[in-house]
Amino acid sequence: MPLSKARKQELVEEYVDLIERSRAIILTEYRGLNNVQLTQLRRSIREANGVYLVAKLTLLRLALEKAGYQIPPEMSGKPLAVGFCMEEVPAVAKAMTDFADGNDLFLISSALMENQVLSARQVESIADLPPLDVVRAQVIGLLDAPAASLVGIIQSGVSQIVNVLNAYVEQGQGSDSAAEAAAN
Repeated sequence: MPLSKARKQELVEEYVDLIERSRAIILTEYRGLNNVQLTQLRRSIREANGVYLVAKLTLLRLALEKAGYQIPPEMSGKPLAVGFCMEEVPAVAKAMTDFADGNDLFLISSALMENQVLSARQVESIADLPPLDVVRAQVIGLLDAPAASLVGIIQSGVSQIVNVLNAYVEQGQGSDSAAEAAAN
């Protein structure tokens, strides 16, 4: 049953909304996957804060143009499904590459990120990136290391001065007691 003109406009608006809210769009070939496999893929992408849907190609093309994106050459007639990365791109890319590793029928075609077309190889590289929380912890560790070293240097310098002063005090006390013993 063909879609009505009103339904097509609704779908284009829905696609535009998803495109504008997502940080990246990953295009995939899904032909041959059964419903159980698609459900499993959608679930893993949803857990990575993404959305995965089978899109009507002409409507997706209209939505991309409306959102100001260039149309990648991979969008030429073959059925595609789209993964929208709503938060972290590496998490959604990892969910997709992990699924592709276990399924020969699923292929990552390309991606759109900040109006640039990325290859499947680049999407795989993004999937290998650590999660944002890990990167933040690494940056904090890098920033914290020089400060900890500086505190250690200052602390060791202060303790050396205290040790020298303590030695002078002990030496002074020792000479006072020797002088008292000689006087007696």
